[in-house]
Amino acid sequence: MRPCARRRCIPAKHRSNGSHDVPAPIPASGKQQERGSNAAMEKGIFAGLKVLDCASFIAAPAAATVLSDFGADVIKIEPPGAGDPYRNLPNLPGYPTGEHNFAWLLEARNKKSLALDLSKPEAQAVLYKLVEEADVFITNMPPPVRGRLGITYDHLAHLNDRLIYASFTGYGEKGEEANKPGFDSNAYWARSGLMDLVRADTNTTPARSVAGMGDHPCAMALYSAIVTALYQREKTGKGSHVASNLMANGVWAAGVLAQAKLCGAKFGERRPRERAPNAVGNHYQCKDGRWLILSLLSEEKQWPTLAKCLGREDLIADPRFATKPDRHARSIELIRIFDETFATRDLAEWRKILDGNGLVFGIVGILDDIPNDKQMLDNEVLVPFENDTMLTISSPIWIDGTRKVQPRKPPGVGEHSDEILRGAGYDEAAIKQLRGSGAVG
Repeated sequence: MRPCARRRCIPAKHRSNGSHDVPAPIPASGKQQERGSNAAMEKGIFAGLKVLDCASFIAAPAAATVLSDFGADVIKIEPPGAGDPYRNLPNLPGYPTGEHNFAWLLEARNKKSLALDLSKPEAQAVLYKLVEEADVFITNMPPPVRGRLGITYDHLAHLNDRLIYASFTGYGEKGEEANKPGFDSNAYWARSGLMDLVRADTNTTPARSVAGMGDHPCAMALYSAIVTALYQREKTGKGSHVASNLMANGVWAAGVLAQAKLCGAKFGERRPRERAPNAVGNHYQCKDGRWLILSLLSEEKQWPTLAKCLGREDLIADPRFATKPDRHARSIELIRIFDETFATRDLAEWRKILDGNGLVFGIVGILDDIPNDKQMLDNEVLVPFENDTMLTISSPIWIDGTRKVQPRKPPGVGEHSDEILRGAGYDEAAIKQLRGSGAVG
């Protein structure tokens, strides 16, 4: 291991002055510190942080994407030839068609690609050399595969004791299902009970998940584990193994009702929309076919306002709906009235009326709304790629005082292999030999 590998961390200018084996820096003047801090923030808070993304489908590489948004240098390690299998997602049945690889644009932005055949010892040697200087290694390969390829935590930790090794699995890394493969559709959505819970009633089939619906929240969980471990490293000088999994995140997402079950709570009948127990917490279709959902938690206070907005002031004095318990007891009748009323105007009209009176509701969005959603654009939820007008979805966190890098288009397979190898100290002859053996693509 290189001598400096034990002292690598977040770049030196962000490094703790702890008493481990990190030498104390020469104190800088206040203005120098301020200039250095401002320069770092311009490049992103993780500028210089070296991340190896040895993962696929979807949560683990997406965690690396979030790190890259804040300036981390991410190397995508993928097989030579076709590369990461996730590149092929848009070609699978049922996915949208178009000229752009939308899945790869989202998950692989800002990254550099190194094509390595990790089944070959020569490729493993390249990886180990990179690990010596890395801050973070991310993988979601099943534990047995990690063992065969020589990329378990035990394989890598002794090369760099400051390495944060982040692993992601379907069902956790202990127990009889530890080696079981999983996708968010089965390990997150189905296993957690969410797939069953979103059914309108027991007579309808379980609802299918949307691609990546569980993976992207899971990516934020893995990102938070990595950042927590980096903070710990600032205190201890040591790296660690962090982990998360689809199953745990799924149960966390279903946590309110899952905790109710753990507490022995009694569950009532599951009722469809037309028979929902609370009419002011229900969704309704408008004249143009669009839907909205009411969410009036302060029902007693807002009931008269809602009735006036709907042009149904008569409901305020109607003895059937005089009190909150009355409205809940007769929710089916009230839902019928609301159905008839909301069907008289388009969504845009209802949106203006409800917004103008401070009532809490939400539009049931459709994908067609997203590209021109002003609120998303104003809050940089949607941001353009570098030197392009095409938009992408930013990671859902912002930090005052620092900025995200402008997204860069993702790489081709092995696009940066030579550049990365040269940076690791390989000369042209060695690179040619690695390519000739098939270890590098």
